[in-house]
Amino acid sequence: MNRKNVIIIGAAGRDFHNFNTYFRDNESYNVVAFTAAQIPDIDGRKYPFELAGKLYPKGIPIFAEGNLPELIRKYKVDDCVFSYSDVTYQRVMSVSAIVNSAGANFVLLGPNDTMVKSTKPLIAVGAIRTGCGKSQTSRRVIELLMAKGLKVVAVRHPMPYGNLAEQKVQRFATIRDLEKHKCTVEEMEEYEPHIVRGNVIYAGVDYEAILRKAEKDPAGCDVVVWDGGNNDFPFYKPDLMITVTDPHRAGHELRYYPGEVTLRLADVVIINKMDSASPEAIQIVRESITKVNPKAIVIDGASPIKVDNPSVIRGKKVLVVEDGPTLTHGEMKLGAGIIAARKFGAAELVDPRPYIVGKLKETFSIYPNIGTLLPAMGYGKQQLKDLESTINKTKCDSVIIATPIDLNRIINIKKPNTRVYYDLQEIGDPNLTQVLDDFIKKHKLARKKKA
Repeated sequence: MNRKNVIIIGAAGRDFHNFNTYFRDNESYNVVAFTAAQIPDIDGRKYPFELAGKLYPKGIPIFAEGNLPELIRKYKVDDCVFSYSDVTYQRVMSVSAIVNSAGANFVLLGPNDTMVKSTKPLIAVGAIRTGCGKSQTSRRVIELLMAKGLKVVAVRHPMPYGNLAEQKVQRFATIRDLEKHKCTVEEMEEYEPHIVRGNVIYAGVDYEAILRKAEKDPAGCDVVVWDGGNNDFPFYKPDLMITVTDPHRAGHELRYYPGEVTLRLADVVIINKMDSASPEAIQIVRESITKVNPKAIVIDGASPIKVDNPSVIRGKKVLVVEDGPTLTHGEMKLGAGIIAARKFGAAELVDPRPYIVGKLKETFSIYPNIGTLLPAMGYGKQQLKDLESTINKTKCDSVIIATPIDLNRIINIKKPNTRVYYDLQEIGDPNLTQVLDDFIKKHKLARKKKA
């Protein structure tokens, strides 16, 4: 039988999952390569044979996406499968044009071929863009479930930037586990908030193997919560789908892939950040929800901020450091750090661009619209060193740290600084407590009595 030659176009996440669930051990296809985008320094590696299966004893090479036309011709490729997230429809179809002009088919895989079914009740949290507030929503869901006496295990969308074979299945229950698994800043930002709240979180590369481990976690598991990445739709089949929208980017819910998919799949839609968005923008989001998913429950939400030390901000020239992916492919211009600077009376926002060094120059070159914000890029030791140097070189009075973890723990910031915290706060009814009470009743989840 002639096998179709395939390239999977990805960014170290959805691409590997699509391979594992649809192509691995599938003798109808021959995956000749992955291509990589969005994440620095992931091309030039291999998807290892330990994960690739019996059909790929030498593993599968990973190339830069820029090489796509040449790769299609070199390997006589039949199908190219687009497998990453948070991109405009224009970008998706531009890649399609590149693929088609080189002679290959352009393919998008859907939930039926890629979602894994859990043996436990499963809640998935997704969003229409990176930086909407998925993680704070996941934390809120988990806190409410734990308050009911239920054992909750979280599973995070993948961020496998290290040794892929070693990262097949990762379990995080303590802060020491972050060091054990050599986590990047991006990984720590997602895992640490779960750990400090007392629940276990899994991640890695092989998401069916991860799910089976999570379902049988030693600490117990009544409910699995999928904590999504970017604006991707879940890897697991949800029994309850919650999608977070962002009126700071009103209209994006219908213009970015696959964010609109998550919106259409939603049982519950949260309009977040209503405390800092305009009424006009909020109305645009409401109309989008009504247009594509009128049956969804809509929850109004806010992201109120807390600051450790407002005196570090008041009247000062401040440098604002925000979550890296939110500023880069998330394209956010108004995050918690900017809101804190305005709310607590900063004299000036300092532009870091004259002071950036090393790999951060590459980041600003790829994403020139970041503006007067500094993304906390930390995919490797060199990026962390460059981040530290840039912060300390910047001529400012103080630094606002608006990342989910305290950067002081991993780099040496020599300037006065303060952290900004934010959590999801529901406004009025309906709310997540009501939604989760219905979920618990529907799935006959026994509530554990506290000792």
